[in-house]
Amino acid sequence: MKVNGCDCTIVIKTSHHEFDVPYSEETIREAVSVLQEKASIEGDGNCKAITKKSGVTGCVVTPLTLSNSSLMLYLAMGSAGKPVYVSETRSMYRYSLNLLPLEDTDYFDLIQDRGIERRVFEQCRIKSFELRFEREQAVKLKLDICGERSPTAYLYTDTYERATGERFNSNHVNYLINGLEYINIYGLTINVKKEGDTKTEIWINRVLIKDKEIPANIEELVITARLMRDKYEYRHFGVFRITLKRLVAVSDETNVNNADAVIGPIRYYVSGGISTEVFTSGEEILQ
Repeated sequence: MKVNGCDCTIVIKTSHHEFDVPYSEETIREAVSVLQEKASIEGDGNCKAITKKSGVTGCVVTPLTLSNSSLMLYLAMGSAGKPVYVSETRSMYRYSLNLLPLEDTDYFDLIQDRGIERRVFEQCRIKSFELRFEREQAVKLKLDICGERSPTAYLYTDTYERATGERFNSNHVNYLINGLEYINIYGLTINVKKEGDTKTEIWINRVLIKDKEIPANIEELVITARLMRDKYEYRHFGVFRITLKRLVAVSDETNVNNADAVIGPIRYYVSGGISTEVFTSGEEILQ
């Protein structure tokens, strides 16, 4: 990616894998806190301030692709179970990802290359994330990153594997609510906060259709995204699946004063568990 004529690169590095993230936006920077002391009387005395460097902050927004979706979802969720071999394939494995609080998630390193400056942020974690599905758009994941270590200069001249392959598109996403498929969902956003504990909210934008209204209480929501061109192996298309349990409607902000088709948002709170299934061509990608 080029910004102001300079090549800008973000690289995610774990113990077994590293790759260049095809981001659409990044704000990674050193976190700085300021302690300011003001004069006790207006116009009298000196104002002082102390700055303290406290690690890393910022976010990365990336489209999910065939090559990066497994690792990016693993970092967002926090942990991965043991790989399970997929029968009738050569080297495809299925992982079950578990959503964990910030304190229990795995670390990773982030390398930032802005042309004239190359820095590494060590022992980063994901404090919150947002996964967005919107019709006619690529599936995008926003990762809010935190860490306690200040960045250091990265002096190596390594080259990294570019994230390639087809991008997941929201037009090829299926939504099952309590076992029934809903084709009137225009967009869906999952928002997860992981500090202290996990708190998950979901916004569902749906087109109002008679006799196809989404229930206020959802026992199970299954979101399945598929690729239509690229594939892991012959007859096995790229796929990831997110399952959410026990959704409770918090608010319905639909405005029906419209002569055309009505698209209205409903906000849900997730009171049950969240799990994700991803597939990789190898059993050590996420370990």
